[in-house]
Amino acid sequence: GVTRHNRAAAEGNAAAPNIVLIIADDMNWDDCGAYGHPAIRTPNIDRLAAEGLRFEHAYLTTNSCSPSRSSILTGKYPHNTGAEQLHWPLPAGSKTVAAELGKLGYYTAAAGKWHLGDAVRDHFDRVYEASTAGFVLPSGKDGAPPKMIAKQPSGCEDWERSIEDRPRDRPFFLWLAALDPHREYTAGSLDPPHRAEDVIVPPHLPDTADVREDLRLYYDEIGRLDSYVGKVLSKLSSQQVADDTLILFISDNGRPFPRDKTTLYDGGIRTPWIVRWPAQVKPGVSTAALVSAVDIAPTLLQIAGAAADDSSTLAAEGRSFVDVLHDPTLPHREFAFAEDHWHDYEDHARCVMTRRYKLIRNDYPDLPSTPSADAGRGLSWQNMLRLQQQGRLLPHQQSCFLTPRSRWELFDLQRAPGELKNRIDDPAYRRVKDRLTGALQRGTKETDDYLPTRRTPDEFD
Repeated sequence: GVTRHNRAAAEGNAAAPNIVLIIADDMNWDDCGAYGHPAIRTPNIDRLAAEGLRFEHAYLTTNSCSPSRSSILTGKYPHNTGAEQLHWPLPAGSKTVAAELGKLGYYTAAAGKWHLGDAVRDHFDRVYEASTAGFVLPSGKDGAPPKMIAKQPSGCEDWERSIEDRPRDRPFFLWLAALDPHREYTAGSLDPPHRAEDVIVPPHLPDTADVREDLRLYYDEIGRLDSYVGKVLSKLSSQQVADDTLILFISDNGRPFPRDKTTLYDGGIRTPWIVRWPAQVKPGVSTAALVSAVDIAPTLLQIAGAAADDSSTLAAEGRSFVDVLHDPTLPHREFAFAEDHWHDYEDHARCVMTRRYKLIRNDYPDLPSTPSADAGRGLSWQNMLRLQQQGRLLPHQQSCFLTPRSRWELFDLQRAPGELKNRIDDPAYRRVKDRLTGALQRGTKETDDYLPTRRTPDEFD
């Protein structure tokens, strides 16, 4: 039925803006011009930042695709969604921000990568699911042909259509999920392509021709994603709804390379996070407020005009950052939390961050930090395997091979942003360690976190 809240929204209440959530797939937080990359061509993402608010300290709740999306949609930490492992669907009975916005009179649609299971499809009025049939598997040994020869889709093909098809008499919520820049990579996704000399190789990867080519192809897919961000902006402008539309641009996890995706380092869980809302948010500003993906759902509900009793029905575990949108100098949270679960390979870990420090607890330190299967097939990891066998990898590039790992890792993100120096045993950081250890213990207790009673076998192709 139509409540007093959604009747106002459905009648075009000015306090109920349109909401567009754009989710990149496996894009690192700083791999765009808006976050300082000098060579990756992202004019439209950069425009979002120039016309909106850029968050400098934004974190996801996990380092893996579908668990991250489920967490964003429900406002819960992965261990409480019932979908904490890769490919696990959200269970029936899940409460989502899409369904709650629907109750408030919003038209809701999802376009692109789905990855959430069947139980919550009807939480959206319409789902345009991207086909992944065009994924290209790499050539076999000795020049054997690829298993499939087809161009990988971007996942953004129906984004404009979802805006065009919406009813014009209701505010709308669009969940626009790309497949870019997820692997597998093929040439030709961007014209003109990036060049090898554009590539900045992070220090945890070896600077070789193979790694540069792998990163170059990844850059091209970011560029292709950016072009669709531009198409969304153009479509909203042509429909004259751009000023009253909040756009939030994020990624679901970090770069799909060794020691990035599926880890709790910044390359796994830190995300670009840009809010453009011309009617309410001042342009060209950044904020140092610390935010978490569990904060998205309660924020969107508050923006949509939900009364306190409505937003609590979601039982979200984060809290709204609407105050930061209006005053970017405000702090938001003292600590953010993230978790690591099975993704092709078994693992279990937890971490807590402030704006400056990060503490990681590795629960299965006997297992190596093996990259995801898609990254494992890529040029970079195959190159690293050869270099490791030849004894040519530098010590700080060997973390994916180490067993046992350190149970605890402590990083000063300000003094050593690459997270290559573990300070856990440094006496100068004892107070920091104690503060973060206490915060992690409290977070574990408050969210009913637990260690599984049995391990999940590795499974990959």
